[in-house]
This record gives sequence, structure tokens and C-alpha cells, in this order.
Amino acid sequence: MMRREETKNALKIQCEKYPELQVRDLFKFLYQSSFGCEHLVSDVESAKAYIQEEAESAGTVSEDFIEELDGPYCRVHLNYLKTGLCADTFAKLFVLSAEHVEDGTERLEEKLSVLLDMTRDGELPFSVAEVEAAIKQWEKEGYPACHHSEGFRKAYAPAYRLMKKEYVRFLPLFGKIDSILQQGTVTLAIEGGSGSGKTTLADLLCRVYECTVFHMDDFFLRPEQRTPERFAEPGGNVDRERFLSEVLLPLHKGESVEYRRFDCGTFTVLPPEKKEPSRLNVIEGAYSMHPELEEYYNLSVFLDISPEVQKARIIKRNSTELVNRFFTEWIPMEQKYISCMNVKERCDSIISISW
Repeated sequence: MMRREETKNALKIQCEKYPELQVRDLFKFLYQSSFGCEHLVSDVESAKAYIQEEAESAGTVSEDFIEELDGPYCRVHLNYLKTGLCADTFAKLFVLSAEHVEDGTERLEEKLSVLLDMTRDGELPFSVAEVEAAIKQWEKEGYPACHHSEGFRKAYAPAYRLMKKEYVRFLPLFGKIDSILQQGTVTLAIEGGSGSGKTTLADLLCRVYECTVFHMDDFFLRPEQRTPERFAEPGGNVDRERFLSEVLLPLHKGESVEYRRFDCGTFTVLPPEKKEPSRLNVIEGAYSMHPELEEYYNLSVFLDISPEVQKARIIKRNSTELVNRFFTEWIPMEQKYISCMNVKERCDSIISISW
């Protein structure tokens, strides 16, 4: 029932926002909500070329650059490129959003049933006969992707691309990265509590920028460092000294990085491995914004996860034993560090993680 109510509200908003829309435009809205943009993408370079060409002629938008659909996607207006985001990044996110949707037809038919019910109840500005006939014909054709109506195009000059909502929330960060990259290199710290998506964001950055990533989890304390005094320090439960000497200082000098990962199975430090710095270097993990490390970044972001989402994610991903350790041991240490060292306030960007 909740899903149907969300679809009803989304359709009402579309009709209020675009009074010149036709039934076909609602079909397009529901198709995009169900399938995303999988039918539009061939490769990054062609997508980039089309985006650049269309962005040059796109009109201004009087409202937000981003419009949510009734599903896991958003429409992102091409004028977003004027905020600092480059066309190459935009195109890659667009292509990454074009994954095949297995249950797209089922989703679409559920949404069409809501559209038809609303029409029968007089909640939409179309006749029942018109909507019934249009749905029947579209179904007969196999629900192909459709264009906006001519009236919609003339009235609103749509110029957008679809993007997954999970990517859209990071667009301001990507824009900052692109702006700095025009001048030089970026060393980015991704901070936040357990379960906030730091590793997931780092993986996305790798897919978009082919960047070099280092994980703070590779720098747990060695046995001789695990003293009561050390654990009593806010942020004292990572080997920040070794991380500074083996990773941040070489990166700062533009040199190759040879670092040794901590092995949690043996509680030993593994033999060194080598990584070359890239234009974007990402430091991912809690405690990356410790004051002794902060000066070596030129960009930082804090993923601010709500307690409810954090709890749900940790329970979903871990055994009962590990869940207990998270909430009785690791999360209290993170919270102490974040609070005592004003970590969130010292980061350049804060991104709310509420789902």
C-alpha cells in the first residue's frame, strides 16, 4: 500500500509541476522510474559527446537541478555542469546508472495500475477512455521507451539525464573534485561512522576516476601498540604514525607509496606493496581526519549516517558476535573521536546518509 501511495503522490506532483504534460509524458515518467536509462547508453565517449552538445544549448532551469522519479532514479538537468561538475564525470555516472533492471516490466505495470485507478477516481486531468486505450496500445507494443510529447518539449525544453539516487547525493562532492583536478591533484579523506558507506563511495570514485585508494582498516594497531593508554586516546586505535610515514608523506611528495597492510588474522604487518599516486588519491576510513593527518588532504568529506540506518546496516551485514562488538566497542570509540576532535565540523563537506 505504501508503494502505491508513493506512486500516487509522484504522479500528482508531475501534473502540478507540468500542467502541459500529456498521457505520454506520464508514461515516460513511469518508464524511467521503472527501467532507468538502460536503453539509452552505448559507451561513455558517445554519452559524453551528446551531453556536452546538449548542455551547450540547454535552457536555464528556474527550480532545482534534480528531480526525483518514482523509484531509484533522478532526472539531473544538464545545467548541473555549470556548478563545476565536468561532462566526463556526468557521463560516467550516467553510464553506471544504466544497469539492467530485471523486474522493470513488473514495476511499470504496477505503476500503470495506479495511474489508471487515479484516472478513474478523477485525480488526473485525463479521460478514462484515453488512458485505457493508451495503456492497452503501449502494452501491445511491449512497453517500448517513449519520448516526451511535443507539447511538453515546447513548454519545458527538457534537457536532463537519468542517474541513480545513490549517486546523485554525491554530485556536490564530485563537482568539488573536478574543480580541484583542473588545477592539480586531489588527496581526499572519506570520514564517517561504521556503516556509513565510506568503502562504497571509494569504490564508486574508483569506477569514475580510476583513482588510487588507501584504507585506514589496513592500519590497525600492532600488538605492542595496544595499551590501555593508547586506547584511551580519542582516535588512538589506528596506527596513524605508520599511515603518515608510509602513505601520506610519499603522496604529499608525489612519490610511489610502499606500505604494509595489517593482517587481522595473524596480527602481523604484511610485506610492503607498491602503489603509484594518481590525480585523485582517496583515503577511506574512520580516523582518516585525525588532526595529525589533516594537513595532507586538500579535500575531505564526512558521511553522516543516521543511528537508525547505521544499526540496520550493521545488523544486516554482520554476525551477532560482531554486531555486539560494533555497538559496545567500536562505535563508542568512533563517537568519542568524532565528538572530541570535531571531525564532522572540520570536513569540507557533510553528506547525510539517511537511507
